[in-house]
Amino acid sequence: MFKQDQLDKIAAKKEKWAAKLEATVKKRPEREAQFATDSGFVIDTVYTPLNLKEMDYDADLGLPGEFPYTRGVQPNVYRGRLWTMRQYAGFGSAEETNARFRYLLEQGQTGLSCAFDLPTQIGYDSDHPLARGEIGKVGVAIDSLADMEVLFDQIPLGKVSTSMTINAPAGVLLAMYIACAEKQGFTKAQINGTIQNDVIKEYICRGTYILPPEPSMRLISNIFEFCAKEVPTWNTISISGYHIREAGATAAQEIAFTLADGIAYVDAAIKSGLDVDSFAGRLSFFFNAHLNFLEEVAKFRAARRIWAKVMRNRFGAKDPRSWTLRFHTQTAGVSLTAQQPMVNIMRTAFEALSAVLGGTQSLHTNSYDEALALPCDESVMIALRTQQVIGYEIGVCDVVDPLGGSYYIEALTNALEEKAMEYIAKIDALGGAVKAIEYMQKEIHNSAYQYQLAIDNKKKTVIGVNRFQMKEKPVEGLLKVDLSVGERQVEKLKKMKAGRDQAVVEAKLKAVREAALSDTNLMPVFIDAVKEYVTLGEICGVLRDVFGEYKQQIVF
Repeated sequence: MFKQDQLDKIAAKKEKWAAKLEATVKKRPEREAQFATDSGFVIDTVYTPLNLKEMDYDADLGLPGEFPYTRGVQPNVYRGRLWTMRQYAGFGSAEETNARFRYLLEQGQTGLSCAFDLPTQIGYDSDHPLARGEIGKVGVAIDSLADMEVLFDQIPLGKVSTSMTINAPAGVLLAMYIACAEKQGFTKAQINGTIQNDVIKEYICRGTYILPPEPSMRLISNIFEFCAKEVPTWNTISISGYHIREAGATAAQEIAFTLADGIAYVDAAIKSGLDVDSFAGRLSFFFNAHLNFLEEVAKFRAARRIWAKVMRNRFGAKDPRSWTLRFHTQTAGVSLTAQQPMVNIMRTAFEALSAVLGGTQSLHTNSYDEALALPCDESVMIALRTQQVIGYEIGVCDVVDPLGGSYYIEALTNALEEKAMEYIAKIDALGGAVKAIEYMQKEIHNSAYQYQLAIDNKKKTVIGVNRFQMKEKPVEGLLKVDLSVGERQVEKLKKMKAGRDQAVVEAKLKAVREAALSDTNLMPVFIDAVKEYVTLGEICGVLRDVFGEYKQQIVF
């Protein structure tokens, strides 16, 4: 990017400047013995063109909307329209969550994001013994199409984008969504949204898995194939680094492990017979926005560049849409503190700003009370208003990639790419993401330990936790899920099952079993079943019986 004679002059000037720096530090010692990012990259005092002397503008940066997409996947990014403001919501019953959805839409939210309770996430109906005590606790309980119809009552599914954070039973929930939309009068081609559908990260760090890896990858490939033909504007997977980061990964590990998972899904789909360009354009990603502000901005830029190269060079994708990394971002839940919870508003605002400066397509901002309870209406509204202030009031959306060209940002983007590629090479050598699950777990555990150790030793400051503590009154107005929601949900399910034609239900479950035992695409069979109000637990029960269940390997 710079001529050698220019670099030589800068190097000479910096050498003289270094003497001034040394004298200043003697008089006024620096706050830290060594400054470093959360990924461990040592931070120099100042950055210059010397840090970018090997950089090629066209190959490494280019223009927004052009390969390698470092500066964004659209030429005009937010000058065209802002990111989708998609607040994650879901608790209690379908009726309660529907009310929260409609409240958020009234406040200016531009997309829905649904949280499901733990029984739903692991494929159990609310009347299953293992569901007791967990119904509606961390998300909404969805047992059948009847619940889905209530969840989206008075919300036209052909006119709103919905993200569903569901993984192991993603195909069944997508089938219910499609059936619900069709009952509202919309076609498959008219609906758009995203299912998370990322099972590998469940094995790595989260735990809401059902089936072993091989049948899970088959289900994911079935969804890719079905949606490419039938639901063309649906994002078939949201490959998630968010939970990897929440478990303790660094920014570099978040990029590497997420993209390694993405590589595994693309590999599986190609091996199932799909052409890469038939599905790659609908892949999406989900990243965390953490507190190390500038490293987070660089992280998003590095991830886009790596994925573009992987898809074009490794998989031979021809369609430019297959090269683009489109992603949703959520601010870091683990950065929120129960101490002085109002401070979380500032944490979330800076995290959200890093996602915007990094070019996210969709954003959820956490609520200040989430370290204590599910968010209340007031905290959700403040979280949404945080996004709106960034989008409409502070001017950062008026120019594309405003930090592009910063010597530090570009150097950090390069460093993150290099480190992430080292991890990806290691994962490739182990046989890919599925076979490298234990390796990634160990790396995450070690990073989490080091991060917590820095807090415990006060090398890393957390306001209200290890510095600037104060006596506090108990927080008032926290949301409490009515404990009777479980009893009501079980009773509603019992009544729904009593009203079905049991012979039809058994025929549909037999069809699911036969399809699972063959190489038939399961999505049409799921849709036929849920239209007859066959439940999530019943369908997942058949899949468990056919494929078995995944047993976690404990890694320390």
